Amino acid sequence: MSATAARSCSPLSLPGRWTTPRPSVSASRSRHRRSSSPPLSASAVDATLAKGRTGDPFSSVWRRRLPLLPALLYVVAITQLPFLVSIYYSLTNLKDKTQSLIPEPTKFVGFDNYKQIFSDSFFRQAMWTSVKMTVLAVVLSLIIGTVFAILLDRKFLGQGLVRTLLITPFLLMPVVAALIWKQQMFSSLFGVLNKVLTFVGFSSVAFISDHPLASIVTVLVWQWTPFMMLIMLAGLQSQPTDILEAANVDGASSVGVFRQLTLPHLRPYLELGALLGSIYIVQAFDAIDVMTGGGPGSTNVPYYVYQESIGGGFRYGSASAYAIVVVVFSIIIATFALRVLSSLFKDEERA
Repeated sequence: MSATAARSCSPLSLPGRWTTPRPSVSASRSRHRRSSSPPLSASAVDATLAKGRTGDPFSSVWRRRLPLLPALLYVVAITQLPFLVSIYYSLTNLKDKTQSLIPEPTKFVGFDNYKQIFSDSFFRQAMWTSVKMTVLAVVLSLIIGTVFAILLDRKFLGQGLVRTLLITPFLLMPVVAALIWKQQMFSSLFGVLNKVLTFVGFSSVAFISDHPLASIVTVLVWQWTPFMMLIMLAGLQSQPTDILEAANVDGASSVGVFRQLTLPHLRPYLELGALLGSIYIVQAFDAIDVMTGGGPGSTNVPYYVYQESIGGGFRYGSASAYAIVVVVFSIIIATFALRVLSSLFKDEERA
C-alpha cells in the first residue's frame, strides 16, 4: 500500500467524531483550573449583580424595604406629627375661644410659655409631687418585689399558684385597681381597712381625703410590685448555682451570701427595675383621677397638664409647653434605661 493510501485510510480522515481534533494538554489543564475554582459566596453574587443595576431605582434592597414603608408612614403620622403640632402650640397662646366671653386671637408668643413654667408655683408643686410619688412607689415596690422573689425562688408546695396570685395585680387595668382600693379598701363606710380598725378599737380614718399621696402610692405599689418581683426573680434564677454551693460549703450564713453574692448580682436588675418603673409611674394618671380627682397634694405633672388643657383650663399653649418638658425628662430617663439594658445584655453575653 502506498503512503498516499495509508494516509487516506488513517482515523484522522474518517468522517464524524474521528475528524474532531483532540484538545491540547495546556487547554485541558486551564479548563480544569477554572472548574476547580471555589464558588462565589452569596454576598459576592449580590455585589456582582448590583453592579449592573446601580441605576435601577427598584433594586433588591428597595424591594425588601418597600413593604415596610406604609407601617413607617403610619407610625410617623400618629407619633411625630402630633408631637410637632404640640411644639408649635407651645409657642403660641392658643386657648379654647368658646370658653371666654372675649376670645383672644391666637398669636405667636415664643418661649413665654416655657418661661412661665419656672414661675408657676402650681407646676412646681406638681413636679415635687411627681418626684415623691415616683420615688416612694419605685423604692417600696422594689423592696417588696425582691422579698417576694426570694421567697418564690425556693421550691415549696403550691409555688405555681402563689406566683399566679402575686402576678394578678399587675394584670389589672389601672382604673380597676384604683376603684378596688377606693371602694373596698379605703372607704370610710364599708372599707376593709376601716372595718379592721374599728374592730381593733380605733376610729375610722378617711384615707383618701386625709392622706391622698399615701393612698395613691399604696395603689401604685400594689400594682407594680409584681413587675419588680418578676425582674428580681429572673435575676435570682440567672445566678450561678456553683458559687452559692461553694459559699454554703465554706459555712457562709444566708445573710452573708445574700449581701456578698446575691445582692451584687442583682444590682443591674435593681437598676433596670428602678428605671423602667420610674418611666411608667411618673406618668401615673388613672389612680389620681379615680381616687382624688387631682386634689391638693396628689396632682402630678401629667394630671396638671390635663387640668391645664381639656380638664378645665383650656390653655392649650401653656399645657403643650408643660407636656414638652415632661417628654424631655422622660427621654432622659429612657436613655439611662436603654444604657442599663445594653450593659445587662452585654454582661449576659460575656457570661
